[in-house]
Amino acid sequence: QVQLVESGGALVQAGGSLRLSCVVSGGLSIRRYPMGWFRQAPGKAREFVAGINWRPQNSNNAESVKGRFTISRDNAANTMDLQMNDLKPEDTAVYQCAIGGQFGDYSSSPGQYNYWGQGTQVTVSS
Repeated sequence: QVQLVESGGALVQAGGSLRLSCVVSGGLSIRRYPMGWFRQAPGKAREFVAGINWRPQNSNNAESVKGRFTISRDNAANTMDLQMNDLKPEDTAVYQCAIGGQFGDYSSSPGQYNYWGQGTQVTVSS
């Protein structure tokens, strides 16, 4: 059974940094899968944050986090990270990692992802 476990969420002051990690287990190697980070704030729809392809490892971020967040992956370790700098109160949300279809491209649409983690809470105080 494929499992995705996020970690690294915390309460942080505005302007601070956090690094989220997503560990994948259960027999799936992420080597040939696109991956993404999404977030959901209370009362709001799930929002695409960043995505990264399997080959080449090109990536993209949502406009709201460009220049502040960086997505990366370590295929050998079966992990994906999200480095978040200059955090703002509007970044407060539950952050989830997700895996898309094999050999596909990352997408900003949650419906294109097949596996999801439970999420980790990020709270940014002003």
